[in-house]
Amino acid sequence: MEEPWGFDFISRLFDGLRSFCVDFMQDWKANDMRLAVFKILLSWLLLSLVAIHIAWKVYGTTVNDMYYRQGTGGQNGGTPDAAPHLSSW
Repeated sequence: MEEPWGFDFISRLFDGLRSFCVDFMQDWKANDMRLAVFKILLSWLLLSLVAIHIAWKVYGTTVNDMYYRQGTGGQNGGTPDAAPHLSSW
């Protein structure tokens, strides 16, 4: 009985992946409009990530203080020191 992850299976998998990548790159290089749109979207993504990073550096502590309580009570008011005196089921 042959192993499910044998060398033949992995070899065919990598050959298929390589073939897909070669076809994709040939199609990619043939379409200038796709490359232009990709560059625009990539630059927009990078610009947005840089803006988010800068905004978090400037306003991060303010946002953090707004949503998390400081002190011994813990987050969202914390838990009581003693167990509640409710009847157990």
